[in-house]
Amino acid sequence: MSTRFTKNRFPLTESETLRLTLASSKLHERCALWVVSRLSGQGFEDLTPALLRFLGALDCGVNQASEIADRLQVSRQMVAKSVRELSERGYLERAPGKGRRKQILFTKRGEWLMSSVRQELAKLDVLLASPLGEGKLAALAEQLESIGTLISEHQ
Repeated sequence: MSTRFTKNRFPLTESETLRLTLASSKLHERCALWVVSRLSGQGFEDLTPALLRFLGALDCGVNQASEIADRLQVSRQMVAKSVRELSERGYLERAPGKGRRKQILFTKRGEWLMSSVRQELAKLDVLLASPLGEGKLAALAEQLESIGTLISEHQ
């Protein structure tokens, strides 16, 4: 039990899960900023970590607003706003789908961006693998995926 307390004397229990959550969130933020900074000189000056997060949640093929909203845990209105913004920037396009539903697809520029993101992340793999050691980065990713699965099973 921790000896730290809030102003109102509620105990602040130590938690490795909290530490892990904060570290993984910070890692995600730093990776996104790293990729955005690398791509800003390659014709993607308008890219932000938030737009990158949204685009990263899309499939390479056909996407539906409701599925994107579920994946990102945001409203359909938020998805519509983001899709409109990314369409104006030339990364996405909307096409007729079944009924009133619109398909959301990557444009050629959007596919180029996502390919470039993957290339930059592969460069980051090399940069991180050296100090961590051979195979450690993949093992760490597998451990994090296992933790996520374990949490999901106990909800």
